[in-house]
Amino acid sequence: MKHKAGFVNIIGNPNVGKSTLMNAFVGEKLSIITSKAQTTRHRILGIVNGDDFQMILSDTPGIIKPAYDLQSSMMDFVKSAFEDADVLLYMVEIGEKALKDERFFDKIKNSKIPVLLLLNKVDTATQELLEEQVQYWQEQLPTVEIHPISALQNFNIKGVFERILELLPESPAYYPKDQLTDKPERFFVNETIREKILMYYKKEIPYAVEVETEEFFEDEEIIRIRSVIMVERDSQKGIIIGHKGSALKKVGVESRKDLEKFFDKQVHIELYVKVNKNWRNDSRQLKRFGYNN
Repeated sequence: MKHKAGFVNIIGNPNVGKSTLMNAFVGEKLSIITSKAQTTRHRILGIVNGDDFQMILSDTPGIIKPAYDLQSSMMDFVKSAFEDADVLLYMVEIGEKALKDERFFDKIKNSKIPVLLLLNKVDTATQELLEEQVQYWQEQLPTVEIHPISALQNFNIKGVFERILELLPESPAYYPKDQLTDKPERFFVNETIREKILMYYKKEIPYAVEVETEEFFEDEEIIRIRSVIMVERDSQKGIIIGHKGSALKKVGVESRKDLEKFFDKQVHIELYVKVNKNWRNDSRQLKRFGYNN
């Protein structure tokens, strides 16, 4: 039996549905999803295995023009997605016109590998608008394949998945067949907590936060977790904690619920908040948190 394997990398502007798409393909919640832009900070692999294939999907941060060192590091993850892809998925939403960085758009135009343009959120569009959008993108990128989808409603996801399989090269598997992702358990703890902060706090707070899990102990009955939420200023620490600790408690309770589903086991989680001044522009701190690698 011939075996196919390859890297399928998803790129696009912030908030177009890249994480929703990858989670739909993988069948697991690997990438956090919120209504806020710049939710994804890392490049996250999700691995889909079959008897005769291994599809390695890569969710990347939304493309932006960087304003500080953390964002520059995020865009380095996007650059690397162009370098090792066997198939590139360029995701746009109805009404969108271009990437927020023209250099990446030029890379797509001149790509030597197959590019599928996924026109997402078609469930929000009329047939007339959809036809206009398809025509627009055909003129902009005449060499790419266009596939209308709704990642949230699971519309045409199976068709795109089967098309990607056709395009994958023949190759042995890159990872063990029972592996779901390249990230360790602590990474998903951090991301789950960060997702709750994105959901429950406003303005600059979620973007000034990083989460570090200092302890992760698992036995047969329970997983015990101790995580630290890093902020940049004392005032942000007070907002995260809330009146008599109420806001922090809510983050802990909701994180625990999701982590118990993810690990299929009882979870006990302790959360602490520390001030780590200017970490977003500190190369040493960024490296510690898995950026600038």
